[in-house]
Amino acid sequence: MKSRGYAAMVEKAALGPWTFERREPGAHDVAVAIEFCGVCHSDIHQARGEWGAKIFPMVPGHEIIGRVTAVGGAVTKFKVGQRVGVGVMVDSCRGCASCKRGLEQYCTDGGMVGTYNAIGHDGRPTYGGYSDNVVCDEAYVLRIPEGLDPAGAAPLLCAGITTYSPMRHWKAGPGKKVGVVGLGGLGHMGLKFAHAMGAETVLLTTSERKREDALRMGADDVIVWSDANAMKKHAGSFDFILDAVAAPHDINALLGMLTLNGTLGLVGLPDQPLSVEPFNLLINRHSLAGSCIGGIAETQEMLDFCAEKGIVSDVEVISMKQINEAWERVVRADVKYRFVIDMSTL
Repeated sequence: MKSRGYAAMVEKAALGPWTFERREPGAHDVAVAIEFCGVCHSDIHQARGEWGAKIFPMVPGHEIIGRVTAVGGAVTKFKVGQRVGVGVMVDSCRGCASCKRGLEQYCTDGGMVGTYNAIGHDGRPTYGGYSDNVVCDEAYVLRIPEGLDPAGAAPLLCAGITTYSPMRHWKAGPGKKVGVVGLGGLGHMGLKFAHAMGAETVLLTTSERKREDALRMGADDVIVWSDANAMKKHAGSFDFILDAVAAPHDINALLGMLTLNGTLGLVGLPDQPLSVEPFNLLINRHSLAGSCIGGIAETQEMLDFCAEKGIVSDVEVISMKQINEAWERVVRADVKYRFVIDMSTL
């Protein structure tokens, strides 16, 4: 199937127009005309060769919203014209214990197949959503509820599920106190989810300038790390802290904010190892954990929750031609809070 997109032809190259071929839709496939695609920092890391394995040319993008244009003869979940989404993965083994539990993101037999920069089970490279179309097995396609703004919904397919899944797993809700570290592309979604789930919600940030936005998004309080009195006031009180910071930082200070049996959950990916003082885990039986996106069923649950609660990402919509400038701004943390590409500008 003929496709147009923007690709990095080699490591660290600027993105530019590229024409390529996708597979023709098979019996279980859904073909989608892409309307919007979110810009994730992981797009930049992978295209710049910062995360190990890389396949070039690379068409990034795994926060895809569009309309179904064709379905295979065996497809039962979707119909032509329906608005759908494709997120971080487009396949997995489907037979391992994780896949059978609906935890395809933790597939133990070969791992999940990424939406781009991966080799599919047909032996062909996968290409992402910085393009005019995508073909995906219906088992990995999401239904986008009516009423969700499609541009604002695009980042839900990565930033949204990356923060929703740990909130659900560690039971954020009424009677729980939840901290969110960092108000960026991930953190702002974590803040919205914690508030919507009914938890007492607190932002921990290095920037006083984030206070107004955090309160608007549902924070009950804001702690600036440099404010010793505020840190002391909240010390030992959090049931769960979601750490969305992607730069080196002091996680021992965060562990000290947890209550008995509290958990610090990492979703940010600093480029250097984090140092942990074992005493901070032993005292009060603290846990340090991580979480990776969510399975297909949980991602659909998240989308339905967002529709019910009126939650979307705060986005800046850009044209395809602005993508290289947008990437530089992402690296500088100069976006509130996610870029989304309007694919009609391709």
